[in-house]
Amino acid sequence: MYKKKKTKILILGGTGFIGYHLLKKCIRKGWDVTSISKNYPNKNKFIRRVNYKNINLENFKNFSILEKNYDYIVNASGYINNNDKLNYKDHNFKIVKNIFLHFKNTNIKAFLNLGTSAEYGGMKSLQNEKLICKPKSKYGKDKLKSTFFLINAFKKFKFPSIIFRIYQVYGPLQEANRLIPIAAKACFFDKKFNCSDGNLIRDFIYINDLVEAILKALKNQQAKGQIFNLGSGKKISLKFIVCSIREFYKKGSPIYGKIKLRKDENRIIFADIKKSKKLLRWKPKTTFKVGLLETLKYYKNKYKKI
Repeated sequence: MYKKKKTKILILGGTGFIGYHLLKKCIRKGWDVTSISKNYPNKNKFIRRVNYKNINLENFKNFSILEKNYDYIVNASGYINNNDKLNYKDHNFKIVKNIFLHFKNTNIKAFLNLGTSAEYGGMKSLQNEKLICKPKSKYGKDKLKSTFFLINAFKKFKFPSIIFRIYQVYGPLQEANRLIPIAAKACFFDKKFNCSDGNLIRDFIYINDLVEAILKALKNQQAKGQIFNLGSGKKISLKFIVCSIREFYKKGSPIYGKIKLRKDENRIIFADIKKSKKLLRWKPKTTFKVGLLETLKYYKNKYKKI
């Protein structure tokens, strides 16, 4: 009997927050999944049947150990740092360029690169994909350089690039250097914690909705060569989020205004997601109330064990 060939996907940055949830979903679909990262996953993020490899993606020589016969590639790797005082040298662009050089003459069906809303820089919201980007941070400039490179690679070489500009993604197992996990931990242990101005407005997307969008885009021929905003399209104040977290745990003491707005940040940032809805036939299914509740339950169970 003919055995159907498994879909092969390579996920760069598979041990990170987004990468982990994407790996988990692909394994559930019965795909052949390979994860690349600098380090092996900790026990909380280890997934059976994933082929884990750890290499430094900024060094092109390291790509020699990788096969070239993947159906799909997702780049969820990268160097995230908004502190412009630190040394920052196009880390994300180097990785994107190496991926292109290694896979440009292969038969991959789609390569999806996770960009950022920081590519828009100081552009006012509602932000849509037609805006001329003016990033102010080194991180935003690095990501935009990667986007331009991939769009050009599609036009010149038909390299099947897709770019997602992601807004504030959240959910269980997120790294502890983001607002929701920081506030959740502080509130659970009834600690004081520093916050930015509570009146800042941001756009939050739940991790499951983002993973669904990634899988839809990989199989969508119209998505190639395109840039998509990935957010909820809704405005949420940081004060509302912090108050919701305090209400869940019934404790915690936020100190608003301690974390100052960076020069490259706008007070109001949210996405126009019409293009994602139309071309990808996708829309976020998880309300912020439901997504936050699931996230806070996860952290509650995690900290109970400490």
